[in-house]
Amino acid sequence: MAANPSQPRVVKFGVFEVDLQAGEVRKAGMRQKLAGQPFRVLQALLEHPQEIVTREELRQRLWPDNTFVDYELALKKAVNRLRELLGDSAESPHFIETVPRRGYRFIGTITPPPSARSDPHEAALLGAVEVVELPVATPPARARTLWKLISVLALGSVAAVSLWFNVDKLRTRIFARSRAVEIHSVAVLPLENLSKDPEQEYFVDGMTDELITDLAKIDQLQVISHTSVERYKRTKLPLPEIARELGVDAVVEGRVMRSGDRVRITAQLIDARTDRHLWAESYERYSNDILGLQDEVARDIATKIRGRLTPQDQARLARARPVDSETNEDYLKGRYYYGQLSVHGFKEALKYYQQAVARDANYAPAYVGIAASYEGLGIWEHLPPGEAALQAKAALKKALALDDTLGEAHATLGHIHFLWDWDWLAAEQEYKRALELGPPSSMTHIRYAIYLSSMGRHSEALQEMREAHTLDPVSHISNEILGFIYYLGHDFDRAIDQYQKTLALYPDAGNVHHYLGLCYEQKAMYAEAFHEYQRMESLDGATTDELATRRQAFAKSGMKGYWQKELEGAIRESRHRYISSDYLAELYVDLGTKERAFEFLERGYQNRSHDMAFIMVEPRFSSLHSDPRFEDLLRRMNFPR
Repeated sequence: MAANPSQPRVVKFGVFEVDLQAGEVRKAGMRQKLAGQPFRVLQALLEHPQEIVTREELRQRLWPDNTFVDYELALKKAVNRLRELLGDSAESPHFIETVPRRGYRFIGTITPPPSARSDPHEAALLGAVEVVELPVATPPARARTLWKLISVLALGSVAAVSLWFNVDKLRTRIFARSRAVEIHSVAVLPLENLSKDPEQEYFVDGMTDELITDLAKIDQLQVISHTSVERYKRTKLPLPEIARELGVDAVVEGRVMRSGDRVRITAQLIDARTDRHLWAESYERYSNDILGLQDEVARDIATKIRGRLTPQDQARLARARPVDSETNEDYLKGRYYYGQLSVHGFKEALKYYQQAVARDANYAPAYVGIAASYEGLGIWEHLPPGEAALQAKAALKKALALDDTLGEAHATLGHIHFLWDWDWLAAEQEYKRALELGPPSSMTHIRYAIYLSSMGRHSEALQEMREAHTLDPVSHISNEILGFIYYLGHDFDRAIDQYQKTLALYPDAGNVHHYLGLCYEQKAMYAEAFHEYQRMESLDGATTDELATRRQAFAKSGMKGYWQKELEGAIRESRHRYISSDYLAELYVDLGTKERAFEFLERGYQNRSHDMAFIMVEPRFSSLHSDPRFEDLLRRMNFPR
């Protein structure tokens, strides 16, 4: 990008004058503070008025090729500073126009320089005023009084002009309180992996998760859960649209670059309602100080949002103890794989969590991860309930002995008491303790809601889901579980509506199709139910022959024909892996074989099957409620009656 040789030294537009050689900007004759990259951007734009100056041209001009910098963020930050000084905006530009995906263009009207004066800068300041030297004299007393009055008025005028033109950000500072952006909710969008190395995704995702966790510790600040923001990874949606979907005031965007033993994070805080940048900063540390880097970023963002942190906020943000970098690496990998919510993910997570505690036997969060992984393997029926519960509780015992303030540990223990111990009182105490300790967690609210609904306390469960939905509005799990709560409450119309909303977001969610089918079946809408079951089986990998066999069974015998084929398949599968007994009991109920249903319910009771925790409210068992054997089972499980 070559400079324009005919470009004058001083360029004037509006009330601004820019001395391109001296590097000065004046506003109504008053010098402004603008230097470094923002001035060089302005200089480049003024050298080519009404022309597009591309981002690449600006990068080459501002940063050498060997500079280690996130120049996209740095350029945006420079342009934002420039617009701030000019009183311009990206939405309604008067001077600097953003050309999407290309660069920027100066669109202001440049005033031609006066030709009659040798110094255009002096001419601009003096205009046509004739300068006359007058003799100096001492004014009389009355005149001195007048001079005092004029001086006061003059100072007032200078102050007014200073405020009007925002000299040295005076107006900004004076009116900062009245014009401050109120931020009560924020979403940390998935950080971008600038290294382009897929093997670093766990690290970048972990940084996102840690930043969310840290910000969630700030009192009175609502922070959207990772499970919801994950939906926007690599999205092209405009920020205001994302903000509307998530219901937040602001978003945090950022990028992570890992090169050798150095890590750089760039982060920016954006008013999502207007797409206006409020703050941006870059950080760089050695890899062995990642936790310090995370803390600094979270603290700076929190301070920008809150103005200052209370002692309580500072205490929450303080990290309890230093953690070895390799231990932290294993922990981040564990969280990454656990987040896949699959048997393979739980196995991989367990491996890395165990490596973390092998390196640091006193790292409590890794023990919580071990417990959660065993819990997942038990719920997904890869481990028998007794083994999963035993291993999970052993890990939680160690975690809580090290740190009794870990809310996630109490929430996980509560769920184990609920699913496998059937100790309803202890479960509720742990859920409440987790909510009390914080930080606010959608998963804790979801777990507590499932518990409450299983106890028949559906209105309380819905209140917990409202809390969860505020923190986690668009994730698969929060939307699916809300439908499940309606289902357990026998509110099938609302459940159907919620499951359809979930499928609009996640059309390939097989489990949602399954429960939607159950809701249709409860309303005797059998064709619709069968369609959803077929969709679920197709997503789960059923072969064309298997789908055809079930279609033939449904065509011949209706839902009983379909469930008979499902039962035969489950029995065959049980020869190779664990299948919960209560699921087989549900199939026997669907087939009207009550005796066999009670036989498998008793097996579920003896085996501590986790689905037994739902039998009191499960709609498929409604036909058994009048049987004394069902009442006896509820009594032995200590359900509240």
